[in-house]
Amino acid sequence: MEEMEVDVLLGGTETVAGQDGAQLPILIPDSGSSTDENEEAEVEPPDHPRLLMSAWAFSQGMDPRLRRTALAPPAPRVIRRHVARSSLHRHFSTQPALSHSRPLDFLLRVPAATGGEPGFGNATEVSESEDDEDETPAPGSPLIPASPSDIGPNAPAVPTPLQDPAAAGDGVAVETERTAPRRPKPALAQAAPTAPTAPPAGQDQGDEGEGETCSICFESWTNVGEHRIATLRCGHLFGFKCIDRWLRGQGAKCPQCNKKAKRSDIVTLFVRNLRVVDNIEQESMKRSLEQEQSLRRKVELESAQCRLQLQVLTDECGKLRRQLQELKTLMAQPGCGPSQPSGATTMGLSQRQDGAKGGHYVFAKAVLVSQTGGCRVLSYCEPLSCLLASQPSPQATLVPGCGVKKISTASLKACQYVPIHAKQIRGLAFSKQADSLLLSAALDNTVKLTSLLTNTVVQTYNTGRPVWSCCWCLDNNNYIYAGLNNGTVLLYDTRDTSTHIQELNPLGSRCPVASLSYIPRAASSAFPCGGLIAGSLEGGCFWEKVDETSYRPHILPLETGGCTDIQVEPDSRHCLVTYRPGRSHPSLRCVLMELSRAPQQDSAQPPACSCHPVQTFSAGSSCKLLTKNAVFRRPARDDSTLVCAGDEASNSTMVWDASTGALIQKLPADLPVLDICPFEANQGSYLASLTEKMLKIYKWE
Repeated sequence: MEEMEVDVLLGGTETVAGQDGAQLPILIPDSGSSTDENEEAEVEPPDHPRLLMSAWAFSQGMDPRLRRTALAPPAPRVIRRHVARSSLHRHFSTQPALSHSRPLDFLLRVPAATGGEPGFGNATEVSESEDDEDETPAPGSPLIPASPSDIGPNAPAVPTPLQDPAAAGDGVAVETERTAPRRPKPALAQAAPTAPTAPPAGQDQGDEGEGETCSICFESWTNVGEHRIATLRCGHLFGFKCIDRWLRGQGAKCPQCNKKAKRSDIVTLFVRNLRVVDNIEQESMKRSLEQEQSLRRKVELESAQCRLQLQVLTDECGKLRRQLQELKTLMAQPGCGPSQPSGATTMGLSQRQDGAKGGHYVFAKAVLVSQTGGCRVLSYCEPLSCLLASQPSPQATLVPGCGVKKISTASLKACQYVPIHAKQIRGLAFSKQADSLLLSAALDNTVKLTSLLTNTVVQTYNTGRPVWSCCWCLDNNNYIYAGLNNGTVLLYDTRDTSTHIQELNPLGSRCPVASLSYIPRAASSAFPCGGLIAGSLEGGCFWEKVDETSYRPHILPLETGGCTDIQVEPDSRHCLVTYRPGRSHPSLRCVLMELSRAPQQDSAQPPACSCHPVQTFSAGSSCKLLTKNAVFRRPARDDSTLVCAGDEASNSTMVWDASTGALIQKLPADLPVLDICPFEANQGSYLASLTEKMLKIYKWE
């Protein structure tokens, strides 16, 4: 046990006077510390506890009444302590041993014996915390004079600085609290610099390690071994050993979310470092962005619809204003007062109103079908809402032959090419049955059925000769017709894939059948029968269908030599016959003829079917191509008929009113028009005209 030297300054000196007047140093046993520390001076309050002084006097056999005069009043003591390492402390011979009978030594020993900690030597050790060792009175600290009862009559009054009881040893602090009230702690003379304090253990580490520990045992999982990282179907992570034990004993539930789980749901994860990025705010922002974009698209769509409605209303308002202006002009004419309307004026007014209400075609879109040309015929598929135009293959080296190009009526764009035949296609037709089967005839001696749903040929019929035209039987969708180049018409049954079931031979010349049109049976007194109209360069023939297997021919009274096309309007029982320019008629003529059947006079003779002209329409003076024309009902009006024909002289499509014979419009084209097809789509009426390269679409307004 080493000792620690303590020099006590009493009344301004560094020694303590004993009873015999000798100058004795005070020796305090060392606490056994192994570190060297230089501690600042420590001030101890001078007033000793009275109870301890009486006990000391009683132990020395002294009269308690003389203790005030026998002992010098203690002055403030400055204790200098030097803690030295073991085997380095010296005791000089000039420092005599201090008697332990002194009251100061008693005060130092008694608290040490009661408050010392075990393991620090004998009972005379003084234990002080390292944090409270370096305390000195501040220069400006208040001074408290000593109590008169503890100071002798001859002792000088020495002011005592304010001392914190906690700054001394633990025993001294205890005794001070027993006898004296607690005094405030003085300010330190100089604050020692302190190192930045670390956060409490486990605070940050707990937050960062929250996703690195098992929620059952709160220990870090591993990437191998029994406590390797594992997960359940719900996605929570555990140690394999912990979650396996949990599911064995606690029940089939996840410890965190209480979802049903079983041991077979445990999946081990093969990871080295598992780190999760917190993207809750990012996902929330994404959802907000998507909602905003959805709302924006909705608002833009509503805005576009409103603009469209505004445009439609503006157009209607303009039309009404023009009609009103025309009515005002007619009413302002002389002799047309409101009280005396004439018949001619009333008729003219009604015609003008009909013309104003009738509308006209407006150019909508031009679609390039083939860059090299070669387009020939046109048809419309109502189930798929698309136009089909025949054309040569765009990749002749890879896919030789000819096919059809699909043009969507929704977007008015060419979308797909479907190869069908090896040579040029001369006829396209659809049945009334919504099965999207396309009937096509070509010069490669075949008639084919193509499914537009799969874009594949489902049936092929070999005719033995080039086919110029084709059509469906509108009374029975199982029958199809093919017109050959020798004037013969072949009848096929789609249920029989071997050969044709009937052949209709021409009565006159063997000219190619340029057009085939079927008229269904109808409850009409003028023309109730149904059948097939075959048109050739020499004229036309109506094949009346008597029953399923027999046909009766009727030669139509047409001009011989020059008939290029015959088209039928089945509802009104009219047909449109096109004639080439000739010597007697130098211009192209389209004659609208009404079909009729003569009354039966003899039971042995069947009634004859014929036709007579109703209206004639004249076009240009050139006709080198076999143009297909059209006759159809006027859009939005069932009581009127329109006639459309291509004019090679002006490269245009001419539109006439069938009832008056007046030319309504002349729609320009870049090349001669080869085929015309009216159709209904998108709640509107359209007209398509086909040239060798382009397809022009017009909308009725």
